[in-house]
Amino acid sequence: MPHARSAPVTVREVGLRDGLQILPRVLPTAHKLEWIRLAHAAGLREIEVGSFVPAKLMPQLADTAELVAFANTLPGLQASVLVPNVKGAERAIEAGAHAMLLPLSASHAHSLANMKRTPDEVVADVRRIVDLRDAKGADCRIEIGISTAFGCTIQGRVEPAEVLRLVRAVRDAGVDRIGLADTVGYADPLQVQQLFASCLDAVGDTLSCAHFHDTRGLGVANVFAAWQAGMRRFDACTGGIGGCPHAPGASGNVATEDVAYLFASMGIPTGLDFAALLALRAQVAQWLEGEPLHGAIWRAGLPKTLVPA
Repeated sequence: MPHARSAPVTVREVGLRDGLQILPRVLPTAHKLEWIRLAHAAGLREIEVGSFVPAKLMPQLADTAELVAFANTLPGLQASVLVPNVKGAERAIEAGAHAMLLPLSASHAHSLANMKRTPDEVVADVRRIVDLRDAKGADCRIEIGISTAFGCTIQGRVEPAEVLRLVRAVRDAGVDRIGLADTVGYADPLQVQQLFASCLDAVGDTLSCAHFHDTRGLGVANVFAAWQAGMRRFDACTGGIGGCPHAPGASGNVATEDVAYLFASMGIPTGLDFAALLALRAQVAQWLEGEPLHGAIWRAGLPKTLVPA
């Protein structure tokens, strides 16, 4: 095991970006600020608050700079943002984000649909962004999310060797962190354990995040498989909403409250408060009335045998 089994787990809330980007409605900024406040109160210390993409493409995320500014007022909170290119990286640095997440698809077809560039062209952009960050002397961490790492609804199979090649390429480009994402919900636990183990062997602790969708009901099982392989940091979304506009049929991130329960059930500390998480979920359900939310713990409740970590 790369890490002790009792080591704490970090859950990053991604609902404000990955959850909202797929919805046709625009959630008012005031509600988003309250989402951040309630998530912080529930113990979440990493939140992906939005994305610096052109507002005409994603009006749902046009207020990201304001959200970063608010997140930076909350003690101990690390605000991350998704950026698609060098211009987005410049805006992330200017806004004072603690981290920027750059998507890099292991699927050539998905990369062209989502980024309008090949994977290797995106890697070249990553090098330019690392140089930009370093030239500015900024302390904004650069994290790469390898999307469609376990398969693609457009291309189909994604070879593990291609994922390993891209993981090594961005490590060599100087990024701080790398994560693997099952963007379309194709992964199974054995596949997850094998690919994370291979990538950890290749780049060590630079690989530090796992991102799963529950499209086919294996999301939490895949979280467990990645944990067994050594991951101690996971993306999740309040109410299990979310998806990728360029991944047909993909929907539903693993629910934050379900991931919190998984680790609590095993005695693994996360620092998360269930009552506060469920209160946040109830508030999000009210704001997004009419939108389907997912997850199990909100429906079934916590078992009487649960002893909080």
